[in-house]
Amino acid sequence: MPVYEYDPPERFVAGTVGEPGQRTFFLQARGAGRLTSVALEKTQVAALGERVGELLDEIVRRSGGAAPVPAVVAAGSEDTAPLDVPIEEEFRVGTMSLAWDSERQVVVIECFEVSEADTDPELEGELDPGLNLGGDRNVLRVSLDGTVARAFAARALALVAAGRPPCPFCAGPLDPAGHVCPRANGYRR
Repeated sequence: MPVYEYDPPERFVAGTVGEPGQRTFFLQARGAGRLTSVALEKTQVAALGERVGELLDEIVRRSGGAAPVPAVVAAGSEDTAPLDVPIEEEFRVGTMSLAWDSERQVVVIECFEVSEADTDPELEGELDPGLNLGGDRNVLRVSLDGTVARAFAARALALVAAGRPPCPFCAGPLDPAGHVCPRANGYRR
């Protein structure tokens, strides 16, 4: 199973290519002269950003502030630069895992290549042997300190929020030409 490991990366960010409504979302890790870009869904970026933030909040709470995790994004740690080029998709992300390594005091994020079990409803809920038992799925694994993880979570959530504005009636995303609003009985707004 090919593993793209960055421990720690020089840079780890979520980013997009394209216009709102037509964006492709990526996670990108850079380090030691390598660049790895993996594609994923907007909902996956949102979930990862939220979960990393929640994990860090819990670590701060349980440690009473003693863990090397800032409660908020540290000034100057924000990464607002675009994705590095060339953006070449290594694989599409299916499942992800998130953990806190208390010995090393880092957040570990693993992104596994989409598998048949991720896309076939008949296989839903079955153990995927590629997760922890070997297999041939690609994996992106990054280890982030608390400051970098907090900045990653903030960027990921801001990226998701920067999409199309919501419809004031149904909260669905508005395209520049409007959309068919279910609250307007299917009429364009």
